[in-house]
Amino acid sequence: MKAFLILEDGHVFTGTSIGAEREVISEIVFNTSMTGYLEVLTDPSYAGQAVVMTYPLIGNYGICHEDMESPRPWVDGYIVRELSRFPSNFRSQDTIQHFLKEHDIPGIAGIDTRALTRILRERGTMNGMLTTEESFSLAEVIPRLKAYTTSNVVERVTCREPYTLPGYGFRAALLDLGAKQNISRSLHQRGCQVTVYPAATSAQEILEGRPDGIMLSNGPGDPKECVSIIEEIRTLYHTDIPIFAICLGHQLMALATGADTYKLKYGHRGGNHPVRDLATGKVYISSQNHGYAVDTKSLDPKVAVPAFENVNDRTNEGLRYVGKNIFTVQFHPEACPGPRDSGYLFDRFIEMMEVKRNA
Repeated sequence: MKAFLILEDGHVFTGTSIGAEREVISEIVFNTSMTGYLEVLTDPSYAGQAVVMTYPLIGNYGICHEDMESPRPWVDGYIVRELSRFPSNFRSQDTIQHFLKEHDIPGIAGIDTRALTRILRERGTMNGMLTTEESFSLAEVIPRLKAYTTSNVVERVTCREPYTLPGYGFRAALLDLGAKQNISRSLHQRGCQVTVYPAATSAQEILEGRPDGIMLSNGPGDPKECVSIIEEIRTLYHTDIPIFAICLGHQLMALATGADTYKLKYGHRGGNHPVRDLATGKVYISSQNHGYAVDTKSLDPKVAVPAFENVNDRTNEGLRYVGKNIFTVQFHPEACPGPRDSGYLFDRFIEMMEVKRNA
């Protein structure tokens, strides 16, 4: 069956439907990862977005449910150049086609994703529609696309109740803003007892659990929409508990301490983004998924200073908070998918908790 991708600037791409046969309007973003498509599909940070995979062949090793970063996929739509019809891998349990249909996610294959990505890079991220309706009217569709906005996405993806992964070491509180499972897994593998809290949890409730350290997770959407969460994070900032924040958590901590954020032209999404540690000059290849960044010009140097920067465009990739046991990064040190170069940051967090306990 034919499928169409319509962009808000009037571009139309024609391909083949590979998922649910329904219409969806979403923000169209691209990901440059060569592998890890299942982790991309199930990353809660993609809630409210349809993802273009720039790698030309997707699905060749099938679906392995063990690799999912949440119990369900979160993308609004999926856009690929060529989809493998017959996956070949000893771990494969399903195909992408069936997986998309099972979870009611529209998809399109057979379009020129290179041309699409160039449009998004040159003109910036924009809204689009996936549809199988051949008699669509651009005059009717484009105003709908321009009017579309995403909202309340953190509320959609966060857990509904607190839960705990038992451990023998430090007590880590994880505020779930749309956390990938490998964040809690990375802490648990280091012996931590991890208690995961819904995004709307008050700072008081988190502190009543007497955590040795607090993690603020990744998540979707515009950080400035998280007004009430920012207020609670401000309270956490004023404690002396070690805090480690990733992606959206990094942005929210910056906003909570008086800095500003802004939307990137087309974001950073993929498993091949170089970041430089400003203290050592060492460069790490990182996994990233974000459309917003912290404005370093808005930082109060008495509060926070840049710790990492993106080698490609010099945007901020991390902050060190002055006089506090707090550090934050924009990239994903837990990887999945992506390189594990920066996994040592979890060890740094463990060391911070150990120092605090022994102080």
